[in-house]
Amino acid sequence: MAFHYIALLLFIIAASPVTHFRYDRPVLSSPPQRQQACLVLDPATFSHAGPQLSSLRLYRADAETPYAIDNAIPAESSAKNIAPLNTGVRDDATSFDAAMPDGSYSNLDLKIEAKDFIATVYVSGSQSQKGAATTKLGSYTIFDFTHQKLGRSTVLHLPQSDFRYLHFRIVGPISPDQITGLSTARLSQSHPQYVTVATSSTVQQKGRDTIIEFTVPGDVPVDRILFTPGAQPINFSREVAITVAPVFVRPATDAEEPPRPSFSSGNLLRIHSTENGRKIDEEDLAVAAPDINSSLATKWTVAIHNQDDAPLDLQSVTLQMVARTLCFSADQGASYRLYYGDSALNPPRYDYAALFSREKNAARASLGPEEQNPQYQPPPDMRPFTERHPALLWIALLAAIFTLGVIALRSSRQIQKP
Repeated sequence: MAFHYIALLLFIIAASPVTHFRYDRPVLSSPPQRQQACLVLDPATFSHAGPQLSSLRLYRADAETPYAIDNAIPAESSAKNIAPLNTGVRDDATSFDAAMPDGSYSNLDLKIEAKDFIATVYVSGSQSQKGAATTKLGSYTIFDFTHQKLGRSTVLHLPQSDFRYLHFRIVGPISPDQITGLSTARLSQSHPQYVTVATSSTVQQKGRDTIIEFTVPGDVPVDRILFTPGAQPINFSREVAITVAPVFVRPATDAEEPPRPSFSSGNLLRIHSTENGRKIDEEDLAVAAPDINSSLATKWTVAIHNQDDAPLDLQSVTLQMVARTLCFSADQGASYRLYYGDSALNPPRYDYAALFSREKNAARASLGPEEQNPQYQPPPDMRPFTERHPALLWIALLAAIFTLGVIALRSSRQIQKP
């Protein structure tokens, strides 16, 4: 037994630090000088690196190199509801003010309790509620086309602003009592970049619904679904339902419930028309994906409810993830490789990640094709001998019971002799 542990120790010492990774990929485009370098991770890396990229490691030769994952998901705060101020009618138009939260904002969603309307909203901003100079921010068309089954839009796409007060003037069939408020969220400092997880142009018609299906490997995030419709129809508003279910579910025990499917919904909208002399160009062709965190492969079913309208001429439907970027301090001319696929590892913790700050002049790197690590060897089984060979334990137990039985039988016979 002592020899076994000595041999195991010598094996661990002699093995390369990358021996137990199943996959490796070369890092391309090394910078010409020492500087921060960043590369975008693709879905294949997520599917093989384990939950939360637990086995992902970066090496220069046999030296592990610290890295940080820069998540490009916009860090927007939750939407804040804002009550209207000084609501009334001025110059035959509904007007009101709003005290805005600190920080930058852009999209505003007006809360209007009205149906079947089209109106123009004029917006200006100032740093105080009264007596200050105002800055015109633009005019915006809002509408509700319920009677045409084309949905509604009450979102104002303002330029990025930080005015303390906004002033609104609505020309159209909206009365002051129909304005119940508005909402906004702080802007992220960056716009997200998206990476394709899966795309399909294969659609099925089931009754009045258009169905598109995908299979997504475990641990691969999906953040939104992008639709690319054809030129016709020009105008449409369609509800979308998304169902996500595990592809394989192991039998549940009495102490646990089997995983349940996840559901979410959204709306597709495209309107390019002129109504009452007002030009409307509104498109929203992406819906947010349900928040899924599964180590199992999942089946995604995307259903577009067409109701009584003809199905959309879809060119493609694409599942996308927000880009997750790996950044590290690269040495001039050095070669790096990314390794992953060791299920025994936990996510790394580096000082570099804790102190990370994305540099504006960071060099762009990229990943080469995924390969099977030629040095791969299965990791040694470090479990106790009894856990690795449970059958031997039962054999030994049965042998002991048999031996005790034989001894007991012999003892009883000797006691019975006169």
